[in-house]
Amino acid sequence: MKIEPYIEKLESSKEFKSYIGKSPNAYFSAGFFVLDFETNKNIHQIDYYDPKSKKMITFMLDGKKVEAKLAEMPKENKLKPGKIDGKINLDLDILKGIVQDEMKNNMVTTKLQKIIAILQTLDGKLIWNLNCITTDMGVVKVHVDDATHSILKFEKINLFDIVKKL
Repeated sequence: MKIEPYIEKLESSKEFKSYIGKSPNAYFSAGFFVLDFETNKNIHQIDYYDPKSKKMITFMLDGKKVEAKLAEMPKENKLKPGKIDGKINLDLDILKGIVQDEMKNNMVTTKLQKIIAILQTLDGKLIWNLNCITTDMGVVKVHVDDATHSILKFEKINLFDIVKKL
């Protein structure tokens, strides 16, 4: 499942054209995707940031019609979201295999139920920030470099440990 069809759907929508007409300096700043392997109810969202108004707009792409939702950036957040330009190398359906391979490398034997994937630019690199829910109620956090497909971070967390801390 490539991202380009979602970008094309967004860019051809009247909601996007209206927004870009009013905010011509806005840019593609993030992608938010939920890949649910149990229910197959996936979510696909693309975020644009307007540096002039310091507001983010989220375009939800799963319905027949593109929906837009405006959100302000938190006041304590001083960082400006990075711009995503150019080609996105990784496809959404490849992410599961990358995570599963890295889980095997780290002796994690549970199965993936869901991947929450955020595509963003960090330190000038296009990064996939993946939070994966496993069958044992664990969370696997993986950062993948889009250009090289290399794993930058891998961490397994048990939800019960988080609950104990609370």
